[in-house]
Amino acid sequence: MDYFISLTITGLVMGIIFALMALGLTLIFSILNVINFAHGDIFMTGAYIGFGVATGLMVLASQWVLVLPGWLILVLTILLSMFLTSFLGMFVERVGYRPLRDAPRASAAITGLMIGIILETIVLWAMGTQRVSFPSLIETVTYDLGGVVVTNKKIIIVAVSLSFMLALHLFITKTRWGMAMRAMAFDYVVVPLMGVSINRIAAMTFTIGSALAALAGILFGLAYPVLDPYMGIVFGWKAFVAAILGGRGSIMGATLA
Repeated sequence: MDYFISLTITGLVMGIIFALMALGLTLIFSILNVINFAHGDIFMTGAYIGFGVATGLMVLASQWVLVLPGWLILVLTILLSMFLTSFLGMFVERVGYRPLRDAPRASAAITGLMIGIILETIVLWAMGTQRVSFPSLIETVTYDLGGVVVTNKKIIIVAVSLSFMLALHLFITKTRWGMAMRAMAFDYVVVPLMGVSINRIAAMTFTIGSALAALAGILFGLAYPVLDPYMGIVFGWKAFVAAILGGRGSIMGATLA
């Protein structure tokens, strides 16, 4: 039973990473009625961006340019990587999806697959075909709770993920922009007549979704520190299944799924 509980905790840690990706997918799908098939590769790109940011910060710390503890490097890596990847999401929406807003949905789906291939090719060109190991930013501490083995990294992953999920929920339900996003999901045609900019909401949606994908990539690198240029394919499809099972536009549904 102890072994079963330990495996369940490990599965939940992986599942909560999928949940972060599914949240971005379900936001984009519910608001813009577009399935972003490039989302998995944005997750992969965000993980590699996190790898570059973390490596750079560790180099600065090792050379005594900056004195940074591991936990602070992790926090800075998460924030900077989410910030940079959000611009990638805005670029993808502006260049890839916005021109096809009135085109058949199949065109947007094919474009998403094309964008994913482009991102994979860029990472292969920049990093090579070899897998890279995500930096070990914090020391692993193992806790034995009555036979149930839990590490501090798993606790951090769950705590950080739940915190960002709560922040997203509050943003969607309590803010003016969140209300505009919910209204757009409810009636895509009428809401622009009320003065809400489709372009601005679309850019914001892709920004949030891409930032969450980057967070998922960094947390994956923290738990399973091996990055691969093609890892976004499997993760993207699993997150897509979770988003569909959770229901169109349901944040709680996507998380549970």
